[in-house]
Amino acid sequence: MANIQTPDALLVQNYVAGNEDALATLIKRHESRIYGFIYSKISDRDISNDIFQDTFIKVIKTLKSNSYNEEGKFLPWVMRISHNLIIDHFRKTKKMPLFRETEEFSIFSIMSDDSPTIENQLISAQLEKDIKKLIEELPLDQKEVLVMRIYQDMSFKEISEITGVSINTSLGRMRYALMNLRKVIDKHQIVLTN
Repeated sequence: MANIQTPDALLVQNYVAGNEDALATLIKRHESRIYGFIYSKISDRDISNDIFQDTFIKVIKTLKSNSYNEEGKFLPWVMRISHNLIIDHFRKTKKMPLFRETEEFSIFSIMSDDSPTIENQLISAQLEKDIKKLIEELPLDQKEVLVMRIYQDMSFKEISEITGVSINTSLGRMRYALMNLRKVIDKHQIVLTN
């Protein structure tokens, strides 16, 4: 059995060379991060489990076909695979994910004053619903970066690794997402104040 300290790249080599335990070690090492990422997008345990399994079926096929050449960047590569499978899932079901309703990812939590009245809370809740509808109008790549950045609190480095684009591209998509949101807000003449 491989040692916990064995680098990912060496485990990949061992697996390709026929050591099945090496893959089990890789899966065990990264499953909580990968599954957590999938679940954060899907919010359904059964579908998340299916996508997690499909991710590793794809990993196994790629490794077995000797077409893996990610130069030791195993986790970002696997995250990209799961990310693509998540997008495929939403394309098939024709709907993009709902955002997780948790306090830390609330875009308006920073707007709340020290003593929120019931009225202010209701206005904030309505504003958040309005913003989420507007986000749905964004192009897929912009919506994705915006959700990862604002609702899932990811760094642009993490976003670029998961989506497989450069940090500059991620920053650009975020900038366009915010510009497009402003256009949509103007178009609908929505007042974003509470």
